Amino acid sequence: MAESTTYAFPARLWAGIARRRPPGIDRIVWRSPLRGPWLTSAFGAVLLATIPIVIVTGLLSYVAYGDQARPTDVGWLRLPMFDWPTNPSWLFRLTQGLHVGLGLVLVPVVLAKLWSVVPRLFVWPPARSIAQVLERITLLMLVGGLLFEIVTGVLNIQYDYVFGFSFYTAHYYGAWVFIVGFVSHVALKLPTMVRSLRSRSFAQELRTRRTDTVPEPADPDGLVAADPSAPTMSRRGLLALVGGGSLLTFALTAGQTIGGPTRQLALLLPRGLDTGDGPNDFPVNKTAEAAGIRPGATESGWRLALEGAGASVTLDRAQLAAMPQHTAVLPIACVEGWSTTQTWTGVRIRDLADRVGLADPSGALVQSLQEEGAFKEAVLNEGQVRHPDALLALQVNGVDLSLDHGFPARIIVPAMPGVLNTKWVKSIRFEEA
Repeated sequence: MAESTTYAFPARLWAGIARRRPPGIDRIVWRSPLRGPWLTSAFGAVLLATIPIVIVTGLLSYVAYGDQARPTDVGWLRLPMFDWPTNPSWLFRLTQGLHVGLGLVLVPVVLAKLWSVVPRLFVWPPARSIAQVLERITLLMLVGGLLFEIVTGVLNIQYDYVFGFSFYTAHYYGAWVFIVGFVSHVALKLPTMVRSLRSRSFAQELRTRRTDTVPEPADPDGLVAADPSAPTMSRRGLLALVGGGSLLTFALTAGQTIGGPTRQLALLLPRGLDTGDGPNDFPVNKTAEAAGIRPGATESGWRLALEGAGASVTLDRAQLAAMPQHTAVLPIACVEGWSTTQTWTGVRIRDLADRVGLADPSGALVQSLQEEGAFKEAVLNEGQVRHPDALLALQVNGVDLSLDHGFPARIIVPAMPGVLNTKWVKSIRFEEA
């Protein structure tokens, strides 16, 4: 009878579960003197301030893909869509760089946070009330969703699709599972986090040496060890270790977004550091061979087909080169997080629309010589088609495009996701306003 008072309704259910303890669970002992509500809350505060940035920039990436956002059929999970702006030209570079870069930098903090609460995963019974069951479900969504997003995201950065399913679809649905878990967990635990952070002085912890480190007061969640061992490092040392891990991750990844000399430090740079020769020496998402571009399709017989307003025009590369050329310094940024800024020269897309009698096109469908793949074509919105720096590029950095960079012609549009800047263009169909 006394035992039942420990549990909420239905008390007999929780008591029955408590009596059926898994074999070996009593032998698991957590003795670190560093764990406790304050340390967990310190890591939680960092994640609370930064994870919303990762979430928002990730959702903005979905919006940036416009009509080609993946997955397409998501029902009520589909975000309100709007025409992705073309100014500033570095917008997608910023949002996607933050999404990938900050996500990687936070991995050490996430692991430290999980380490700080691991005793809670072995508490038996796992719940003593219906409210705790709901809390456990949100925790499962939070931790499971977060680990899934990290693992699939890192594999995507490395183009290592070992999971056998669509990255875009899985990452999108996984993000919503994580978001629900994150919001629910914050709502449940924010008051506890605030109280815990106020219980100790952060400045004092930074001054506390290992020999002076003592366990936090016992807590109802069981994070503080009942029989702590002697400390092998201070909380200051642990915070420095985690912070140093994040700084190291930043140093080894940020170069893929920042570029310049720092790119040589970006060990997670997709496709490695050797990406071309001379002016074409910058990253590619997919080579011509990987895209299945047939030998000869880009040679002298190549033609660009333009359509719109009931008219059609065919141009070869020499005719395109004879048209007024425009040069723009523009970044190209990929969903994997890398980006680069180059000098592009070619024909304004709106000038091509003029060739079929459309002075004010409302959009365009660009098709590639690439015959397979989700991005063998791209849809451009009105702002992208009309922007003065939106080009059908023939050259980069003063020389002809290399085959891997889209020769004989490719699209380059300010602030547009890199994969939508179609390479090996074979046709453009303009829409009337």
